[in-house]
Amino acid sequence: MEKRQIILDDIDYVTYDNKPVVRLFGRDPEWNTNIIALDLTFKPYIYVLGYDNVDETLDDLRELGIDDLELVNMLDIGVEREYIKATLTHPQEVPKLRDIIRDLDSVSQIREYDIPFYRRYLIDKEITPTNIIEITGEVLDSATYIDKLNVDDDTIIFKLSQDPVDLDENTHYENILSFDIEVYNKEGMPDAERDPIIMMSLVATSGLRKVLSTKQSKQDYVETLDSEENMLKRFCEIIEKENPDMLVGYNSDNFDLPYIRKRADVLDVKLNLGIDHSNIKFMKRGFNNAGLIRGHVHVDLYLLVRQYMRLERYTLERVYEELFDKIKVDIPGNEIYKYWDDDGEKLEKLFEYSMDDADTTTQIADKLTPLTVAQTRLVGQPLFDIARMTTGQMVEWYLIKEAYKKNNIIPNKPSNDEYAQRRRSDKVVGGYVKEPEKGLFENIAYLDFKSLYPSIIIAQNISPDTITDGEGLDESQYYTTPENGFKFLKEPKGFIPSIMGNILDKRQEIKKLMKQETIPEKKRAYDFEQQGLKRLANSMFGAYGYSRFRWYKLECAGAITAWGRKYIKDAMKKSEEYGFKPVYADTDGFYATFIEDFDE
Repeated sequence: MEKRQIILDDIDYVTYDNKPVVRLFGRDPEWNTNIIALDLTFKPYIYVLGYDNVDETLDDLRELGIDDLELVNMLDIGVEREYIKATLTHPQEVPKLRDIIRDLDSVSQIREYDIPFYRRYLIDKEITPTNIIEITGEVLDSATYIDKLNVDDDTIIFKLSQDPVDLDENTHYENILSFDIEVYNKEGMPDAERDPIIMMSLVATSGLRKVLSTKQSKQDYVETLDSEENMLKRFCEIIEKENPDMLVGYNSDNFDLPYIRKRADVLDVKLNLGIDHSNIKFMKRGFNNAGLIRGHVHVDLYLLVRQYMRLERYTLERVYEELFDKIKVDIPGNEIYKYWDDDGEKLEKLFEYSMDDADTTTQIADKLTPLTVAQTRLVGQPLFDIARMTTGQMVEWYLIKEAYKKNNIIPNKPSNDEYAQRRRSDKVVGGYVKEPEKGLFENIAYLDFKSLYPSIIIAQNISPDTITDGEGLDESQYYTTPENGFKFLKEPKGFIPSIMGNILDKRQEIKKLMKQETIPEKKRAYDFEQQGLKRLANSMFGAYGYSRFRWYKLECAGAITAWGRKYIKDAMKKSEEYGFKPVYADTDGFYATFIEDFDE
């Protein structure tokens, strides 16, 4: 029995001897050695709510072959209910039995059947990707699991004997490796069945700067290979040797990785890119496929840029200019084949362009990915997933994590019919907007509310579990929304307001630490963490009215904006008492001009 520490990078599960095996992919924080930790004990489960005769429900479940059953009390939107926790033997059983169980006459509803197995593991074990995790168990001979774990000699296979423990210590993702490819495109839009990859550029913060190609160059960063096949193999060798903390590309989910994978298939080249020697896999994330390289966190910066920045164009050149106020090397995309065929100065320019693509991608990654790592620590889901989530999805998974801690049963995703019904519901009236007055104004002041919507959620206890019709209650026991008259209990504190309060308190603590910190790297880390908390808090209002949100409640969204409109109107009126004249307002703040001859 021994203990080790790993930086948790990735997680999945495989089937071994017809049982699920959770795999935690990590690195030794001191020696940067790859470790794959195996947990053979975790099983999937769902919650079943019966009618009055719980014994009948238990008997029906046993007839289906489900013997691991436990009665548990949990909070369901503020109401305590007795659920049956039904533990199954394999995640694949969940979709097979879900509808059968739901259709039983003794079953009222089923819950938490739609949480992916690996995410369930992270939530239940309370471990967070990108954190340092302590694992206890034994080192295995990789041959023991050779059919599922074809690994290098220096990769450690570790079998857990106890639950992993999150030490709540984060680490920097220091060695970032960016990659980019150039392809031949004489016939227009490149086709991976036909058009070869002509250059593969790689840049890492460790100092690596290299362009792989089948043509020679004067530049010392160019490595010439005798075939495209060997160029692909060399690409894999470099990634294995560098063993980066993070792999980044720009639009790599949609172009680079699919193209590399297809060219490897066409040329019959095995891409051993994963630390378990697996090929590139593509996972459905939203409407797109995400390129997964097992054990190496792959981040597509294009998705982060679309989330964090508002630009008229999202080309690599435009993003680089916006972030660094510099112009990168550029070649028209439809002319790349001409530069390749030139074999002279144009070819050298193409090598420079390819190198610059990877260079600028690395710089952008260094700028943007720390915030994504901070969000990963907050939400508690893999960095690979967080990099492809909307802020609304992050809010939901954060709430799911907190619901588990507070013994709250998690609402199901809406069915298609429920979603359609929500879409047809009345829309929420937004924040108050006063159109700007015409003219040129002097002595302008801007007054805004600090975290207006999050503060309203907390102050007015706005949550699906606090809504009341007020019947049998004194008016002093609930808040009444202006305009629409929705009522919310003052006590107890609602599920979401309590979490929101913790978020804002934690953000203030971190901002204080940031002001006191003198080490630039730590100050920067605190800044990213408080930014992540701010994004979570500010996204909560929008999530209430999002039709696919598990905690969807239109009344909550409407109440928040109603109070918001009242507060800003009251503030504008109050400002007039002190000699200000509001000239423009929008949601949580307003501009006002000071009237110099104001007579108090």
